[in-house]
Amino acid sequence: MVNYKDLGLVNTRDMFAKAIKGGYAVPAYNFSNMEQMQAIIQACVETRSPVILQVSKGARAYASPILLRAMAKGAVEYAHSLGYDIPITLHLDHGPDFETCKDCIDNGFSSVMIDGSALPYEENVALTKKVVEYAHQFDVTVEGELGVLAGVEDDVVAAESHYTKPEEVQDFVSKTGVDSLAISIGTSHGRCKFTPQQCTRNADGVLIPPPLAFDVLAEIEKKLPGFPIVLHGSSSVPVQYVKMIEQYGGKIPDSVGIPEEQLRKAAKSAVCKINIDSDGRLAMTALIRKVLVEHPEEFDPRKLLGPARDELKKMYAHKNVEVLGSAGHA
Repeated sequence: MVNYKDLGLVNTRDMFAKAIKGGYAVPAYNFSNMEQMQAIIQACVETRSPVILQVSKGARAYASPILLRAMAKGAVEYAHSLGYDIPITLHLDHGPDFETCKDCIDNGFSSVMIDGSALPYEENVALTKKVVEYAHQFDVTVEGELGVLAGVEDDVVAAESHYTKPEEVQDFVSKTGVDSLAISIGTSHGRCKFTPQQCTRNADGVLIPPPLAFDVLAEIEKKLPGFPIVLHGSSSVPVQYVKMIEQYGGKIPDSVGIPEEQLRKAAKSAVCKINIDSDGRLAMTALIRKVLVEHPEEFDPRKLLGPARDELKKMYAHKNVEVLGSAGHA
């Protein structure tokens, strides 16, 4: 067994306590390769932000559990080499079962999510409690989920969203012992977070999504005062990246995300962890496509991935400063 503390990582307990008190959210950025990890660490060191390095089951299979563990240790040392030791958590995103969560805990993860949201309530409680009991033996923090987010993210697929029921949250947290709770208030996985029929269009034809259910969030906060709340599916799907991808040959129609001003509003509440994945994919794809079209002679992967990494760093820094409010809180 590898303990995360030996890798220089931290769990989310202090991170979230400080975020709730400070009125900001800790960024949880998904990654599965070196360039993404470099961009995340560079941006978070530059902005002095704590960070959660987040991997899904699919990303873990893609990158290899052994290499991911080494990359997480490398991320800590890389931050130090850049001149600032920011708090770094390695987190499993959407753990589908106890076995996956246990394997991550045994291999250096400092935080795991067990996603039993698609199960009947009592089964979700039982599964989440089982993961918590194992994780807490090693001081690993656990995120549970109530409510269902629509959309697609790796192996997580749901056609419809179901808001979290505020009347269930106290019972769930009490029975499971989770350290944080992912809720559903209108965010969604993937680059198409809403159908065109759910949106309006502005004068430029850009899709404007419906607002998040802040009334549901407020009720949950009343039921769980001071408890760490998590928002999944919170990419903003920046128009400039969508346009760039399509300009250079991509086809991603009806892409729409969560407006950044709504995420900033959420970050000032009990929401202390906001997950961002699709924005990183879009930024990276946009810059790779641009280089391939403008420089068809190029075949050096570094010349393709380098500009993508630089754009990712720029985007993550913007999120930390302008959206999540985490800059300066490392």
